[in-house]
Amino acid sequence: MSDRPVTFFSALAPHRRQQGVSGECGGQNGGKDQGPPEPTASERRVTGHCGGPFTRPHANSDLGCITPPPSPPPLRVMVLRDDFRQTPSDVVVAAGEPAVMECIPPRGHPEPTISWKRNNIRVNDRDERITMRGGKLMISNSRKSDAGMYVCVGTNMVGEKDSDPAELVVFERPVFTRQPVNQVVLADDTVDFFCEVHGDPTPTVRWRREEGELPRARFEIRSDNSLRLTQVRGEDEGTYTCVSENSVGKAESSGTLQVHVPPQIVVRPRDQITAPSRTVTFLCGTKGNPPPAVFWQKEGSQILLFPIQEPSQSGRFSVSLSGELTITDVQVEDSGYYICQAISVAGSILTKALLEVESVPGSTAQLHCHILGNPIPSIQWEKDGQRILGNDGRISLMDNGTFQITNLQETDSGVYTCLASSSSGETSWSGVLTVKESADPSVAQATEPFQLPGPPHKPIVTDVSKNSVSLTWQPNAHEGGAAVTSYIIEAFSQSAGSTWQTVADMVKMETHTITGLLPNTIYLFIVRAGVDHRQVQRELGEVAVQLQEPVTLTTASIRVSWTVDRQSQYVQGYRLFYRPSGGSWLLQDINSPSERFTVLSSLLKGTEYEMKIRPYFDEFQGKDSRTLLVRTPEEVPGAPPRAVTVKLGNSSSVSVSWEPPPSEMRNGIIQEYRVNTPRQRHGAVT
Repeated sequence: MSDRPVTFFSALAPHRRQQGVSGECGGQNGGKDQGPPEPTASERRVTGHCGGPFTRPHANSDLGCITPPPSPPPLRVMVLRDDFRQTPSDVVVAAGEPAVMECIPPRGHPEPTISWKRNNIRVNDRDERITMRGGKLMISNSRKSDAGMYVCVGTNMVGEKDSDPAELVVFERPVFTRQPVNQVVLADDTVDFFCEVHGDPTPTVRWRREEGELPRARFEIRSDNSLRLTQVRGEDEGTYTCVSENSVGKAESSGTLQVHVPPQIVVRPRDQITAPSRTVTFLCGTKGNPPPAVFWQKEGSQILLFPIQEPSQSGRFSVSLSGELTITDVQVEDSGYYICQAISVAGSILTKALLEVESVPGSTAQLHCHILGNPIPSIQWEKDGQRILGNDGRISLMDNGTFQITNLQETDSGVYTCLASSSSGETSWSGVLTVKESADPSVAQATEPFQLPGPPHKPIVTDVSKNSVSLTWQPNAHEGGAAVTSYIIEAFSQSAGSTWQTVADMVKMETHTITGLLPNTIYLFIVRAGVDHRQVQRELGEVAVQLQEPVTLTTASIRVSWTVDRQSQYVQGYRLFYRPSGGSWLLQDINSPSERFTVLSSLLKGTEYEMKIRPYFDEFQGKDSRTLLVRTPEEVPGAPPRAVTVKLGNSSSVSVSWEPPPSEMRNGIIQEYRVNTPRQRHGAVT
């Protein structure tokens, strides 16, 4: 067998066109004598270098390279299975949250790559919010537009496989499109808190009040989710919160309500009669929201008196923080009406009381009238509208305008007016002078000091804690007054309110600890001596009050007056009881021991009333007066008969029946009824 190499041209290594095959050959180009023998098979032309000998198949052809056949390539099997090792699951997220879907593709060779489709459209990871890594599809800050059906796609050389679809649901947390706002309204107004919200799924809406329950029977949650409050009151103030919630979130928004309540007078000043040089105090209790500012003014004067105000020129007028007006060293010219006014942003109100300064016959009265002006005004005086001529030796007009009357007589009582005039104009000022005998029983006398228990000495603070203060004091050594059996402790603080508050009563010892105080707060304390309640009840039981015959004013009002046969220092006022005969007792309080009459109004017309009166002091009650009967005048009924029915009796008669008007509309005793018919104009039925 020959050792020459065998050439398989068909077994040359595959190559692409226009690429050379590199190799080496030991022969020389054109070396015919040294080349191999001519092959019997056709040969392929090979250009370039090769690793074997060259041959020329034809005389005019290029040289070829004879190479041994290469080893056959290995067999490769490509596979892509059907079943995904992990399919994506449905995902529910809230807008703004990240969403993640996971997928492991089917087994395959080569290993499949993963891509994603949304609603059959390839997901583009050029969106910076989207990341695809290791079989995960991650969407940061998901949006409503990201929702849809997602498919995981596994791909290799065999082809593509789609997973079962998975849904991405993007819900939206509740978002307010209109929120409740803070509101300030007047009492009795209607207020609406609006709350409009958007979300997916549609959120539920409810309301709550941070300070407690919503006002019962006066609130309504309307179809647009707004909260309506009707007839608002001061106690409705607070924070109202709209709470919106769905399956992916919860949102709250609040608005505050401030209710302005117009000022009200809860303690009215009463008219007073006093003597010169005395001290008088007019009460004026007010309330409102915000708390009103209280000031006083004498009718006809331009001077306003405020709490914590610099003393006036005379230094005799002052107003306390609680609104009390005190006038010390009362003068005759102080007579007149004093007006208490309360004002706030919610409104204003006023009330007034009369001060009468009585002079004792034989004494001297001075009516001051200080006038400023340029030019200096001239001054004249009038009494009861009549010019005072000055021909009475008891009367004199001083240089400073003061009008003086010496050796006073009861006939000097009246209204005195100071008239000041100049070329610039004129003005006037009036005062009331009342002169009465000191023995006149109708003049209310002040309680003598020796009848009251002596005040204890100034209390001393013995211990202070965060919420308490301990006080001790010494009793009054004065003897002859009422026996002290207990003490009352009052406190005042600007931080806690504008009035004195009773913080302890019925204190038996000369030491006490007040608790429940506000921390870091300045307090003022006062200790008052109490009296024996048995003594109060005993003296009150000896007071005899007699009702006088009532006077009818109108068909619905009566003036009731009374006398007091024996007065007591412990009479705080009177309670008038009245009722329609056989009905329930009604009550009217008279909160002044010096009052001797009152008016009952809004009574039923043509009705007989029983009435009686009794004195009282705090919780103690005196004896009832005798009961009097009085009937209000009658009037025509205020309503027609009710339930009128007609029944046929026979061919010539009918039966008519009815019920009387309501009792409160009868206005008296109905004497008869009149029945009108077409033929007979009327017929009387009793």
